[in-house]
Amino acid sequence: MKDLRRLLRHLAPYKNYVGLNILFNILMALFTVVSIPVFIPFFRILFGMEAPVTSRPDGIHSIGDVIDWANFQFSRIIEEQGAAQALLLTCIVLVSMFFLKNLFRYLSMYFIAPVRNGIVRDIRQEIFDRMTILPLGYFSEERKGDLMSRIVADVQEIEWSILNVLEAVFRSPVTIAGSLFIMIYMSPGLTLVIFILMIFSGVIIGGISSRLRRQSGELQDILGVLVSTVEETLGGLRVIKAFRAERFQQGLFRKVNEQYRDTQTRIIRRRDLSSPLSEFLGITVVAILLWFGAQRIFAGEIGAESFMAFLLAFYNVIEPSKSLTNAYYNIQKGLAAVDRVDKILDAPGGMPEIDMPKRIQQMQEGLRFEKVSFTYPQAEQPALVDIDFFLPKGKTLALVGLSGAGKSTIADLIPRFYDVSAGRITIDGTDLREARVEDIRGLLGIVTQEAILFHESIRNNITFGLEATDEQVTEAARLAHAAEFIDQLPGGYDFNIGDRGGKLSGGQRQRLTIARALLCNPQLLILDEATSALDSESERLVQEALDVLLADRTALVIAHRLSTIRRADEILVLREGSVVERGTHDELIARKGEYSKLVDLQGLG
Repeated sequence: MKDLRRLLRHLAPYKNYVGLNILFNILMALFTVVSIPVFIPFFRILFGMEAPVTSRPDGIHSIGDVIDWANFQFSRIIEEQGAAQALLLTCIVLVSMFFLKNLFRYLSMYFIAPVRNGIVRDIRQEIFDRMTILPLGYFSEERKGDLMSRIVADVQEIEWSILNVLEAVFRSPVTIAGSLFIMIYMSPGLTLVIFILMIFSGVIIGGISSRLRRQSGELQDILGVLVSTVEETLGGLRVIKAFRAERFQQGLFRKVNEQYRDTQTRIIRRRDLSSPLSEFLGITVVAILLWFGAQRIFAGEIGAESFMAFLLAFYNVIEPSKSLTNAYYNIQKGLAAVDRVDKILDAPGGMPEIDMPKRIQQMQEGLRFEKVSFTYPQAEQPALVDIDFFLPKGKTLALVGLSGAGKSTIADLIPRFYDVSAGRITIDGTDLREARVEDIRGLLGIVTQEAILFHESIRNNITFGLEATDEQVTEAARLAHAAEFIDQLPGGYDFNIGDRGGKLSGGQRQRLTIARALLCNPQLLILDEATSALDSESERLVQEALDVLLADRTALVIAHRLSTIRRADEILVLREGSVVERGTHDELIARKGEYSKLVDLQGLG
């Protein structure tokens, strides 16, 4: 029941539509129940199998009184207008009842359509919104393809499950209950026999479906791996082709694809068994019912026409029962999808904030690391150990060192992508953990080593959510030395750069990210090896712009090419997460230590 409530909670915003759907489902079920059995007495009177009813009932106190009143009115029509006119009226009423039944069926589907589509939209939006606020550490443990599978395939399963829940809970039970009521009214004994047989059938079907939910969860997990393999292959086609690894990658995909096929086949076979099995059990029940009914007819306990009406009522039980069986299977698949979706929605979102966080609108003094240590989740060794430095406002601090020394980790701690394990980071004396994350990131402009761009126009990639005039965009591009190549592109700033900027060179892509950072006019600029992807000419152009810009701006520069940081106010040399040297370029060269060795390696000495 708890799992079912988790599935149905998505219906709350659409309660009016759901209410109308339930109403018309119930009306459709009622007309399904009464559409056939109600005419049996009319035909018996019409064809002389029963004497006409000549006396009006004194009152209506039971179902029997309702039937007697209807028979009286029908008998009067035969007497006053003739049998042919009564038959015509019966046909008109019959057609009208089936018209209303199908009208209510359409209306129930009409009002459920916005619910189904709305739920898909809401859940996908909720998942996407959640993904954007989850901490970076969450994604290091997850496959991107699996997350994509949850937002597409799992949400679709939830949609179908909710539709089946509405039908299973409100339409089928009303039809079954109404038909059973008629059956009990006609013959309690036969109804008891059927009830026992149906319980036996339900136990068999329930036992077969007990594993479906677990298998459905496994199937969605495999689908996530499948999508991940496709995503990784498309992203690494250059490497795959360069190393002639096409067959290797095809083999990986084939293995997962076959695993998905085998699991899907088992689930479909188990699900498809429900319909023929329920039909076989149903016809077995009918055969037993015919045998018991014939015995009652031979004994004179029930008339043949009443038994036919009983069979029609029982027929109205079989189809809804099959629908309930199919709905149970689909609901189990939907609950498995809900489990996977909830792993995202229930994950702790964003970085924690105190109840009354401090506001940081401006950086007046500078940024300080105080004995900062940090260890990544699941890692055994710390990435940083006792990092201590002060970056005054208006100054440039450079970080250098071999790969894995901890340079990018320092850059990730400032915008609170992660929180420190020990020590603290402050801006103007305020611990970042006591400030609003939004305020902290509002002070920053970040240019990463990898040029992260989007399948959009150049203008939208530079502005990236900011409100800016054409003049401001053009100026940012000019300062980043990007205006020259932009003006030569067809469409200029409206040129679509393709997936991840694939239509541009590496240097062009990086200059766009620098223009994006400059447009937001950050108080603290973080350049994470921002020039490492540039060719010599592009590096010279960008470095000229950076030299001018960094003169009056607070900046933290992570350098791979040491030629780009000669003018830094202070340089920290990192090794295995610790600071081993610090000073200006000239001071460090004079010491002939770690920094001097790095300079010599790059031929800059």
